[in-house]
Amino acid sequence: MTSLLGSDKPLFTAHDAALVDLDGVAYRGAHAIPSAPAALQAARDAGMGIVFVTNNASREPSAVAAHLTELGMTTAEHEVLTAAQAVSLMVRDALPAGSPLYVVGGQGLRTALTDVGMVLVESAQDNPVAVVQGFNPDVSWKELAEASYAIRQGAQFFASNMDLTIPNDRGVAPGNGSLVNVVITATGVTPPSAGKPAPAMFTLAAQQAGASSPMVIGDRLDTDLKGARAAGFPGLLVLTGVNDGRDAVLAPPDQRPAYIGATMECLAHPHPHPRNIDGVWWVNEAQASVQDGDLTVDGGTELDRVRAACVAAWASADAGQPVRVETLPNLGVSFQA
Repeated sequence: MTSLLGSDKPLFTAHDAALVDLDGVAYRGAHAIPSAPAALQAARDAGMGIVFVTNNASREPSAVAAHLTELGMTTAEHEVLTAAQAVSLMVRDALPAGSPLYVVGGQGLRTALTDVGMVLVESAQDNPVAVVQGFNPDVSWKELAEASYAIRQGAQFFASNMDLTIPNDRGVAPGNGSLVNVVITATGVTPPSAGKPAPAMFTLAAQQAGASSPMVIGDRLDTDLKGARAAGFPGLLVLTGVNDGRDAVLAPPDQRPAYIGATMECLAHPHPHPRNIDGVWWVNEAQASVQDGDLTVDGGTELDRVRAACVAAWASADAGQPVRVETLPNLGVSFQA
């Protein structure tokens, strides 16, 4: 099922845990998304478990938990799962304990790798058997060069994640994938990636939460929502980060959200069930249809028009008639609250 779902109950009672992305969902740069702290506390008060799942491998879980707590979202260390932890498990399964590694990344990645028994070296001249790269805003040309030298000498290459961009309080900046691509260009070697959209992070997070009916909350279709689909969990797209309503309409089947909300405040609400009446898709009072590749949307609230547009466009695409991009109505809504 790749269409939107409905829920007669608030999402925080329909699902027993939320696996929550950080950048663009809980915070933007150094500041909380304004609606996030109260929305998450309401979910906790309703009995929903929370695990933050992030592709950012630069910080240790304890530092992420402390940052969230400072921003008004009280979080314990065990409620954070990072791509550094995920890639360290990948490396542990691929290499013997005690293997020398060259690391491009922050302290979170370095700690995770030493915790699984690896030895970190400072140069390609130390003959590392593998290079592991994760996001760090302070990565330098020298580090990327050392990684390239080591890989060209025969070292294996692993990446925590391949996000090309990362949102912050000033806009959208290059992410780890962009920096990994520098090393790929220099070496011709493409690394396996442990982070989202690989499903392992979400299945590990669900186990960490002891959840039987988890949901994923994210702002990116190509990582958060694709990873949710891969893990078999329903995903909620919130429009506070990278992707907007227009992006959701054009999402391929493996990236489609199960729910769409403006902000995480929607966890406290039921979600409308899409209805098909004589070929027209309705979400509350909003209606949408596709004729000869043209999408028409009318009525209802801005958010319900996005929801109706998605189910109409997805149904048409699945029937072999995708919407013509050049005729899309204005659906680029996003929310900063």
